Amino acid sequence: MEPRTSGTGRVSIAIVDDHPLVREGLAARISAQPDMEVCGEADDIESAMELIAASRPALVIVDIALRDGHGIDLIKRIVAAGIDTRMLVVSAYDESLFAERALRAGALGYINKQELQGKVVEALRTVLRGERYLSSAMAQRLIAQAIGSRAAQGGTEALTDRELQIFQLVGRGKSTREIANELNVSVHTIDSHREHIRAKLDLRSGTELIQRAVQWHIENG
Repeated sequence: MEPRTSGTGRVSIAIVDDHPLVREGLAARISAQPDMEVCGEADDIESAMELIAASRPALVIVDIALRDGHGIDLIKRIVAAGIDTRMLVVSAYDESLFAERALRAGALGYINKQELQGKVVEALRTVLRGERYLSSAMAQRLIAQAIGSRAAQGGTEALTDRELQIFQLVGRGKSTREIANELNVSVHTIDSHREHIRAKLDLRSGTELIQRAVQWHIENG
């Protein structure tokens, strides 16, 4: 399937990122391409869904950390809504943490923000062709996993997307109530997730969970 073009003959791209300077930089690189244009920008999930539903871009650039939630959740919502668009994740997080989850959710590519300057146009064109874009190191990692030699990530690979999101927030010093408010769920729901995380990571107490989460956050940003 060829990517859709606008009335100008350019493929339209939406940018979803909560940092204005990142959006500005991406928009400048995209607008410099003779066959691409930016159809809109958003910094949170709800405004992104409105933009994407209205403009139907050929490609959506999605950040992992958004103002009101998680980029993986946005990807899942786009897929669930049946919106026909391709998605490229652009994130400050190391791809070993989220690339596989992003691909499972429905994205076609993942690029670290440190590589944007030199690689973003290549990544965009790859995804627009309907091909997957990953660094060579991440591609090799996924191949290794596929043949049964999955590399350990301190046990976090066993966590669901929501559990990993909560684990991140615990590592950032958020209390159970603060996490519940941020994710718009009940305190009981967060407590249940914390228990599941403890069980999967073989942690004996809430204190151990906090210590592991903080250490993980320090190591992985």
